[in-house]
Amino acid sequence: MKEQNKGRILIILCALLWGLAGVCVKSIPWNPFSIMAVRSTISFLIILISRRSLKVKLTKKTFFGSVLQVATGILYMAAIKLTTAATAIVLQYVAPILVFLFTIIVQKKRPKWTQTLIVLVVFGGIVLSFADELDPRYVIGNLLGLLSGVAFAGQIILFSDPEVDSQGAMMLSNLISMLICYPLMAFDKHLDFSPNTIMWVLILGIFQYGLANLCYTKGCQKISELETSLLLTIEPIFNPIPVLIVTGEMPGTLAWIGFALVIAGVTMYALLPTLEKRVQQHRKQA
Repeated sequence: MKEQNKGRILIILCALLWGLAGVCVKSIPWNPFSIMAVRSTISFLIILISRRSLKVKLTKKTFFGSVLQVATGILYMAAIKLTTAATAIVLQYVAPILVFLFTIIVQKKRPKWTQTLIVLVVFGGIVLSFADELDPRYVIGNLLGLLSGVAFAGQIILFSDPEVDSQGAMMLSNLISMLICYPLMAFDKHLDFSPNTIMWVLILGIFQYGLANLCYTKGCQKISELETSLLLTIEPIFNPIPVLIVTGEMPGTLAWIGFALVIAGVTMYALLPTLEKRVQQHRKQA
């Protein structure tokens, strides 16, 4: 039980640290490539210190998993710049539902009516998130957030494969990010190395990404996947709060309703196996 409680604390801490992405990116004037370059460097060093090895079990799936992780990060950073942080993170959290659709379409698994209903609820939440703001700037940001969710879903699918070295893939993704993003920093017209900017960059690299990923890799080994999924839904709930406090950014009414539907849908999807099991046990006892 002590190890499980430790795992819960680590996953909750991970969710809260991941939830700092919105306020950090909103507070850094750099473009997404510059942010990713420095964030990946700091994260790489933290993982290297923890792992104490540069060895990666490189397979095709590990490589493509790393590429999708890079795509997830860049698209998410760009989405935060072009829409509200709350919208960006909620749209990214459609990933579990996309994984569910993958199992139906690709793996040919027959869905239950409850699962289908949840997918429709989440889809409705996405539509409301898009409908809240018709400004083209926000529409593009919403699309990038949704693409980030698609990349995140692909990453989840590949990282769950036993052939993939997930921690090694995380390290490799940081290297790929640095190779891609550092040359593009030369074209960033908004580079600013003021003390305030450096502070937010360090918070992003050290806490939001580096330490958060360490908490995740250690915490998920101590508790079930279901409990991990449930605890990580703290992230989209927490994400808008520091953004609101620091920047005053407030999503519209329809967006808040959409966020609630997406979060509720993802949570119900994670709870579904447990609920069905309890219903079956109740029926047997009756």
